[in-house]
Amino acid sequence: MAAAVAAAPGALGSLHAGGARLVAACSAWLCPGLRLPGSLAGRRAGPAIWAQGWVPAAGGPAPKRGYSSEMKTEDELRVRHLEEENRDSSSMAADHYRIVVLGINRAYGKNSLSKNLIKMLSKAVDALKSDKKVRTIIIRSEVPGIFCAGADLKERAKMSSSEVGPFVSKIRAVINDIANLPVPTIAAIDGLALGGGLELALACDIRVAASSAKMGLVETKLAIIPGGGGTQRLPRAIGMSLAKELIFSARVLDGKEAKAVGLISHVLEQNQEGDAAYRKALDLAREFLPQGPVAMRVAKLAINQGMEVDLVTGLAIEEACYAQTIPTKDRLEGLLAFKEKRPPRYKGE
Repeated sequence: MAAAVAAAPGALGSLHAGGARLVAACSAWLCPGLRLPGSLAGRRAGPAIWAQGWVPAAGGPAPKRGYSSEMKTEDELRVRHLEEENRDSSSMAADHYRIVVLGINRAYGKNSLSKNLIKMLSKAVDALKSDKKVRTIIIRSEVPGIFCAGADLKERAKMSSSEVGPFVSKIRAVINDIANLPVPTIAAIDGLALGGGLELALACDIRVAASSAKMGLVETKLAIIPGGGGTQRLPRAIGMSLAKELIFSARVLDGKEAKAVGLISHVLEQNQEGDAAYRKALDLAREFLPQGPVAMRVAKLAINQGMEVDLVTGLAIEEACYAQTIPTKDRLEGLLAFKEKRPPRYKGE
């Protein structure tokens, strides 16, 4: 989203001020008339661009699923659009909406984050930012037993010291872009997720994993630290003390251990196909689809921005986000559907 941009690199002392300006910009963009308390008043960003398109009627016939298209890209990243269809029996009109699956397919490198894979991820994420038909995004592996093993260490070993920093910054930027996608994102962890692989999953709104999966930020074993957001997102997910323990020890958790500490939302026994987490992610994505698309986007924004500030400011952000749903046609449709005792037909307007 336009307001959700990463702060430019600079002195450590400027980071807090930059974060405050980001929150103020998001809130001013959502509701131009809203004044935030204290030093959080800041610049305004550009106008919001909300998703439009069709969302399925809740409680209708079971949807049909199929692949409608596949992005033309190298095989290391497969981008599939799962098109769902739900017909309204009264009008025979078909509603179409999409779940997008980003499938990492770099088996020979254990799905490690190479220059080429990062380039393809960046291109795919940029395209998804403006795709108004997308409702939920799933990140998965198409390589059995591996989600993402982290950085491509063979490639990294060939880089000069001057090349490493900019490349890690690029990885961090792509992961930030995934975190800032306006629609729900789900990481389906059916195998190994280490280092940058776990950081990629941490950028998603929801993480589900097979019990046999292995997860950990293991960078300290290599005398470095997590560089793709792990030192910031892991404490926010499981708490500061436990995050420090896991990073200091480079400990690896299985799915059940990860669920116990709150790192993932769901843990499943792996199936014969090796895609138990992916199937659960699909179930969750279909559960999200019937909801109002504008509401889904502003709910995500309110939660993400509100978690970074104090409660008073967070409530002000919630007020600004709620205000964006009031003039929508979808809100009126929801009230009318409730009155008429029928499923709502949201259009993202």
